[in-house]
This record gives sequence, structure tokens and C-alpha cells, in this order.
Amino acid sequence: MSAITTSALDTPARRSVERTCDDLAIFVLAVVTLVAGLTFRDYGLGWDDYTHAEYADLLLRMYGSGFKDTGALSFANLYMYGGGFDMAAALLHKVIPLELFETRRLLGAVVGLIGLAVTWRLARRVGGPLAGLATLLLLALCPTFYGHMFMNPKDAPFAVSMVILILGLVRLAEEYPAPSPRTILIVGLGAGLSIGCRILGGMAVVYAMVGFVPLLIEEVRTQGWREAIRRFAHVVYVLLPGLVLGYLIMGLVWPWSIMEADHPFKALTYFSHFFEKPWKEMFDGALVSVPDMPWSYLPTLFALQLPEVLLALLFAGIVGTFRSLSRADVSARRKTILLMLTLAASLPLVIAMVKRPALYNGIRHFVFVIPPMAVLAGVSFAWAMTWLKDNHRRWQPAALAVFTFGLLLPLSEMIRLHPYEYTHFNHIAGTVRGADSLFMLDYWGLALKQASDGLREELVERQEVPPLGRKWKVAVCGPQRPAQVALGPDFTIGWDSQSADFAMTLGEFYCKGLTAPVMVEIKRDDVVFARVYDIRGRGISTLLAIPAP
Repeated sequence: MSAITTSALDTPARRSVERTCDDLAIFVLAVVTLVAGLTFRDYGLGWDDYTHAEYADLLLRMYGSGFKDTGALSFANLYMYGGGFDMAAALLHKVIPLELFETRRLLGAVVGLIGLAVTWRLARRVGGPLAGLATLLLLALCPTFYGHMFMNPKDAPFAVSMVILILGLVRLAEEYPAPSPRTILIVGLGAGLSIGCRILGGMAVVYAMVGFVPLLIEEVRTQGWREAIRRFAHVVYVLLPGLVLGYLIMGLVWPWSIMEADHPFKALTYFSHFFEKPWKEMFDGALVSVPDMPWSYLPTLFALQLPEVLLALLFAGIVGTFRSLSRADVSARRKTILLMLTLAASLPLVIAMVKRPALYNGIRHFVFVIPPMAVLAGVSFAWAMTWLKDNHRRWQPAALAVFTFGLLLPLSEMIRLHPYEYTHFNHIAGTVRGADSLFMLDYWGLALKQASDGLREELVERQEVPPLGRKWKVAVCGPQRPAQVALGPDFTIGWDSQSADFAMTLGEFYCKGLTAPVMVEIKRDDVVFARVYDIRGRGISTLLAIPAP
């Protein structure tokens, strides 16, 4: 992986390869931008959307009152997270003619596109234009990342912030011991945004400390202890303005963190223990309490939810990293960069497997490891094409065809699943059809939006009106706030199924299948994501298939 060049493909002119790969990357970004702009309204609200919107209002009220109104600093447990995305969405909503939650979806798409662009530039810097293009395609066609970027207000922005920080660290390794002002700015921006999103952003310190070991050993070997220490101290000194900038950014997006010096450490301690009443989720066909999830939870879900081509190339990239560490012909800077990327892609998973914290909602909390995974995979693909060019040139078209086929698999699933791309399971798992009885799919409850739209349309088509003097009553098994927003003011939402006119249920294990006429059914790949039943006069006692936690 140390000799990747931009001429990995067998073409007559190297410059044309660079231009072609970069032009294709820009074209991919333009296509994703167009698709996102046309479809962002399709994504429903998740469990947390309404609460995050309230948090944004409290934060803006605090800033507007000159810190006299401090309700945001004790709101639920969100004060231990940053609210940068939420505040930006609330402010954007004031200036564009979209509803608040449509604005949040649009901003999510914008943040996700920034993440795609930054990841492309990171991979291009590490492995050249072909690696950059391959990485961009792998990430854009990763249904988990693409789906979450629209509607996940914490984990998707955190993933983008982390990849900005990793770009800064890679640039720092390349320019060591004289980082440019731009690199210092990127490191500070990435550090402030990532830690300001989630305290877990501090894990980048570990990436840097361990990752820079090969470079520092080389510094000692070539410069001597005294000069190596002096150069290291110089780097720390010139980074200080960037770190100060990062601290200010962190305080802006996460004001609670700077109210007292130990608040970030309190947040770390708080989130190291499960902080809610435990509930059970479906994993591998069994109901498991979320604090008791097995160590295999994350590796199983990553293996079954990431596209097959990304998994294969990622494995090759990790193997290539560890092989490079023992090779004398690989520079120390190269070893440092590859090691940092490998740590960013794997260390959080390893720590979770060892520490076994409470795990739930699939892999959404670990979306931030997917961009560095894609970079390793893209660099691995570029290395493979270079090796084939030098050794088996006639196999290059076949390798390119296999790569293209590998990309078409998740693309076809994304089209079929839209707008529930985040529920994707790969063909190893048997797609969502095979995973439906074993794992949770729509844990965010996004399908309630489409179910709500279907209910309103069905009532209009039937020309039905609510009973005199009241609104339609809908009992919901799933997140109720999203259903209320999607249905609008003509409906009353609640848990009471005995007095309700209709029942709206997710297709998850905790919602009961009812013996009542089905008015609306939302399905993907023959899997039911949501249903609306007509339960008038039926006296349904409960919508839950299991006791409430």
C-alpha cells in the first residue's frame, strides 16, 4: 500500500487519469446532491427529532437572553451532547420557506454531503485520485451512512466532524514537524466539532498518540532524542492556536461543556454507564436486554449491514496496514497515516467488544467509523489496481468489473428500500427479508410518516370525516411525536387502543399484529415496515406484543 500511484489504471496519460478520477468524483457528488435535494422530504421523523428540536429552542433562547435562561443546561440528558446541528437547523428554518422538520432533513443532507466530500479528499490525499474516487463511491453507496445522514441528528454530524479531524491529523503527519496554518485550522475545527457533538470525539487523541509512534521512532532514530523532543514540542506549540479555536467551537456548540472544567469528564463518566431504564431489543432472533448485549453485537451487525465490497476491501486494507508496519520500504509517515486510519476504523469497535457497554439501535452510534473504513477500502482498491497493472495487467478489467458489481448490489437495495436505506442488510444476511425475524430494522420508526400519509389519503378517498365534535383518534405503537407531526392537527395520538378509530403500528417485534382490516401497509422487499388498521368498534386492548418496560 506504500506505492499507490495515480496511474493505477492502464491509460496512456497519467494526467488524464487524475483528471478523469477527479471529474468522476465531482460528478458523483453532484448526483448525490441532486438525489438528496429531490428526496430529503421523504424521510420521516425518528424517536429523537422532536426532543432535539426542543433542545435547539432552549439553546437559542439561552444565547438570546445573554445566558439568563439556562433551561438548556439541564434539559433531559441532551445537555451532555452538543447541539450544533440542532441550532443550525433552527436558525436555517427562520430563513428558508420549509417546515422545521423538512429543514432538519435538508440540513442533514448538506452535512452528509460535506462528509462525503471531506472523505473523498482524505482518501485522495492518502492514496491518490483513484483511491479518492473509490472511497467516495463506497461511502455514497453505503446504505447505513447514506440513510443516517438525513435523519440522525447526533451520530451523522459526529461522523462528519470526526472525518474532518482525521483529515487534519493525516495532514499533520504529512507536514510534521512544520504543520501549515491550514492544517492547524482543520485540526482545531475537527476537534471542536467532534467533541462538541459527542465526548467520544476525544478518542482521536488515542488515534494520534498510537498512530504517531512510527513517526516519532523514526524521528528519534534520525534526529536523536534531544532534537526529536524539540521538534515535537514545536509541533505542540504551533498547534495551540488550533486547539484554542477547537475549545471555543466546542463551547459554542456544547455550552454545558465549558461551564465547569470537569463537565466533559462528567459526560464521559455518565455515558460509560447505561443511563435509562433497560429495555429489550431483538438480536440474532432473541430478545436481549440492552445492557447485556453480547460482545458479538457490533461485529455481527457490521458484517451483515455493510456492503460486501466494502467489507472485503476493508479487510484487505487492515491487513495491508499491519503488513506495512514491518516493512522497511514503507516510510514512517506512511505507517503513521495508515495506522491512524486503521485505529479510527476499528478501535471503537474493539473497545466496545471488550468493555461491553449497553448497545442498542443497531450500529447507529458507530456510524463515525464508516468513513475511515471507506478510506481504507478505497486505498486498498487503488493498491490492488496498481499491483495488477505491474503484474497481471489483463486482470484489471475483471477487477474493475467485480468492483462495479459490488457497488451495484447496495445501490439496488438502496433504491428498493428508499427512504429506509438505513435498515439495509446485505446479501450475506439475506437482505432485509432474511434479517426481519432476527434483527430490528426500522428502529427509528421512520415508516410512520409514510403510514400517516397513507391514512390521510385513504380517508380522503373514502370521503370519511371524524365523528361529530372530535378528531380522529389514532393509537400508535412506536414513536408518537413523529406520528403526530406527520398526521397533522386533525388527529389525536395516544396509546389508548380501546377508544381509538385506527391503530398505527411498526413492523417490529414489540408491536402486535391485529385481527382488523388493514387500511395502509408499508412494505419493502416483502417485509412490513408499518401498518394502519381500522379498529373502530373492535375494543383492541393493547398494541404491544410484549409487556411495557
